[in-house]
Amino acid sequence: MRAHPSALEDLALHGVRVLGFPTPGRIAGRWGLDRAAVEEALLDAEARGWAQQTSFGGSSGWSLTDAGRAEGERRLARELELVGARPVVQDVHARFRPLNRRFGAACTDWQIRPDRLDPMAANDHTDGRWDERVLRTLISVERSFVALCAELAARLERFDGYGERYSAALRRVQAGERRWVDAPGQDSLHLLWIQFHEDLLATLGIERGTDG
Repeated sequence: MRAHPSALEDLALHGVRVLGFPTPGRIAGRWGLDRAAVEEALLDAEARGWAQQTSFGGSSGWSLTDAGRAEGERRLARELELVGARPVVQDVHARFRPLNRRFGAACTDWQIRPDRLDPMAANDHTDGRWDERVLRTLISVERSFVALCAELAARLERFDGYGERYSAALRRVQAGERRWVDAPGQDSLHLLWIQFHEDLLATLGIERGTDG
């Protein structure tokens, strides 16, 4: 069974939510789309009150309105019914939840290293044993995460790439480039995980923070 390709207009709207304040070029690059076509789709969404372009701090990007968020979820729900993939996505989400808790705890430990005076002290990464324990968790979830991504990508083409990008970032972390754990400006492990989770939530119409 060939994976279902989402419509460009749907991906443009969905990309704003999943990627977080992206440019049209970033959305186009994520799914191999034509940049001009993505920009046109976003301008149409803006005219319908679904999206808005804003600038601050020398950067600009797109964000969704409440109406745009609802419209995006409606389109994804329609796609799920069309493909008949809702049971698959729900099953993946159920198996992702315990994996997400492990990953989330590891990322917290990467950023916070409690000491005698401050239980919320920032991790200065001088405790090698602490950091290695965190990295072992990030490594241990890779196989399961990649498998879940592959299951979804086999039905919905837009899920393709998450697993491969996680593995690529992990290889860089293991090579000593520790910024690839959680750096916000690149496809770090943490950022990819957040995007995948948001993709799942949007697809199933689940509010973040309510899925355990």
